[in-house]
Amino acid sequence: MKLLVVGSGGREHAVIRKLKENPKAEKIYCAPGNGGISADAECVPVKATDIEGMVSFAKGQGVDFVVVTPDDPLVLGMVDALHAAGIRTFGPDKAAAQIEGSKVFSKNLMKKYGIPTAAYEVFSDPKAAIAYIEQRGEYPVVIKADGLALGKGVIIAQNQTEAVDALHSIMEDRVFGASGSQVVVEEFLTGPEVSVLAFCDGETVVPMVSSMDHKRALDGDQGLNTGGMGTVAPNIHYTPEVAQTCMDRIFRPTLNAMKAEGRPFSGCLYFGLMLTPKGPYVIEYNCRFGDPETQVVLPLLETDLLEIMLAISEKRLAETEVRFSKDSAACVILASGGYPVKYETGKQISGLDAEGQVPGATVYHAGTKRDGDSYLTAGGRVLGVTCTAPDGEQAVRAAYAAAENISFEGMHLRRDIGAKNR
Repeated sequence: MKLLVVGSGGREHAVIRKLKENPKAEKIYCAPGNGGISADAECVPVKATDIEGMVSFAKGQGVDFVVVTPDDPLVLGMVDALHAAGIRTFGPDKAAAQIEGSKVFSKNLMKKYGIPTAAYEVFSDPKAAIAYIEQRGEYPVVIKADGLALGKGVIIAQNQTEAVDALHSIMEDRVFGASGSQVVVEEFLTGPEVSVLAFCDGETVVPMVSSMDHKRALDGDQGLNTGGMGTVAPNIHYTPEVAQTCMDRIFRPTLNAMKAEGRPFSGCLYFGLMLTPKGPYVIEYNCRFGDPETQVVLPLLETDLLEIMLAISEKRLAETEVRFSKDSAACVILASGGYPVKYETGKQISGLDAEGQVPGATVYHAGTKRDGDSYLTAGGRVLGVTCTAPDGEQAVRAAYAAAENISFEGMHLRRDIGAKNR
């Protein structure tokens, strides 16, 4: 089979590494890919959001199956266009991708179908939002841009001044573009956070192993929100009892709600959860594999990923056994200095043979480019160093040991990945 993976980050590298395990995958393309991905797939210069270009390439190369992983092309309707061209895909269509594409849509969906989530109000006028927050007088308060914002569209305001500043930047300065035309203002929930990715085929939902993301740039959950500075799996707070509650009150109800709305969800549905004193609540949905959650979840997957994806495309997930290892995994992100704000690129990376030096280590390339036999930094998040081990502490130690072998000018990493998972 000829496969095409759409995207260019560490998540895509992890997906490609897993797809390569199937002997049917005789050829894998990645569009646009990155420097490190080019060692595992043929990278083609088609932008992830270029729907027409992607369909044209897939048809021209006789691609059998396309895996669309980033949020932007999914929300824009790339899967719809590929289906219209007769090409099989993994990923939700445009209507189903709205579950991530619009926070207003997803919050209203949860409210309508009784899926537990934080109390909220929707605003298109910043003055009305400010008045509402002032009237409530409860802090912290969570302010979310309605649309996609590279994982950075959520601001937790600690007081009225921060709330006003957040609303001005989102709705008036439009720091997230059109995504800030509406905002969701919601109550601040407390408790351990859990990420759960789930395979879905519109009818059946199969949760993957749980994980814990680390969104803040600095140790101790300080600093700005990022796309994710590291992950561990499984999440110790996600007990079998919690998992059953989530299946009964969140996972199945969400899939049923999307079907009832005429938007059956097929692909990977990401549940961002908060385990509150009242039980699990949904913080957010994503319509695709999380990044960097994928970098710890897929290494623990024992069932063949391509076979699962094909089963989903043929709506036979219920007949497919999905197994995960009992081991643990940890991923440490190596980022450019200054990320997630201003950072320099083009820095020489050394020590990429770390994979061979630490047992169970894999280095996923997120933002790199190739320069002859060398690799240079080409993004904010540069590499994800993942290790698997029989338990979480061993996995974390191994990941940091492997990360110590890698260096580039200005390299930044958190030193406390997994500390809350003990």
